[in-house]
Amino acid sequence: MNHPNAHSNAEADLREVHTTFATQRAILALMLREMTTSYGRSPGGYLWAVLEPVAGIVVMTVIFSAGFRSPPLGLSFALFYASGLLPFLMYGDLSAKLAQTISFSRALLEYPRVTFIDALIARFVLNTLTQFMVNLIVLAGIFLVLAPNTTLDFGKITLAYVMILALAVGVGTLNAFLFLAYPVWQTVWAVINRPIFLISCLFFLFEGVPQPWRDILWFNPLVHAFGEMRDGYYPFYQPTFVSPTYVFAVSALMTMAGLFLLNRYHRDALDK
Repeated sequence: MNHPNAHSNAEADLREVHTTFATQRAILALMLREMTTSYGRSPGGYLWAVLEPVAGIVVMTVIFSAGFRSPPLGLSFALFYASGLLPFLMYGDLSAKLAQTISFSRALLEYPRVTFIDALIARFVLNTLTQFMVNLIVLAGIFLVLAPNTTLDFGKITLAYVMILALAVGVGTLNAFLFLAYPVWQTVWAVINRPIFLISCLFFLFEGVPQPWRDILWFNPLVHAFGEMRDGYYPFYQPTFVSPTYVFAVSALMTMAGLFLLNRYHRDALDK
């Protein structure tokens, strides 16, 4: 004789498996849609994703090498600016893509099987993989062509990338709600975000900033991520100001706030 509890447990397990497969299918479908819309059906879209940072590194290398004998760290201008520009572009691309998730997938979110979490995960996975591919290609080109004399610390580089991804998720998730609930915030954010390129220590070192601006600049979490990244590329550089705890705390607060607001209000905002 079958026990009724065993029968109900089996049904619950089947429902859980079905839900898991449905979620995986939804995420895969969203990723395929993202690939065709963001990067196109040809390799040209991905080629531009590589050429954009290469062009930026080349321009900065030419400009600064004309005015300075050497970069703030090491002897290679290209490596110094790549170690800042590549992670900055990763942060900017990923946070922007996540912020536009709800409006981008508005039609698909009408289906009960597709959730905003699925849409966020799909965009995060695809664009993170794309950005890592771009970083790897550009850095491999620099090391093969220019052969800069340095020793890489992959532990510190990995930590820096985790910090960047955490920040991108936090900013992107919170803005995903704010862009949806308050459309004007998208314009306001674009204006506020413009100076971030200049105050994140891409072109200079944090230690070279005079007081009291250095103390103010410390609160920019990107400064910590880029400091950790350059610590991984330059073994003689010791950025004592870097605080991963601060970066992860800020990122976690923004992520939790964004998820809470999206879970509670995204349906109401979509119905407006």
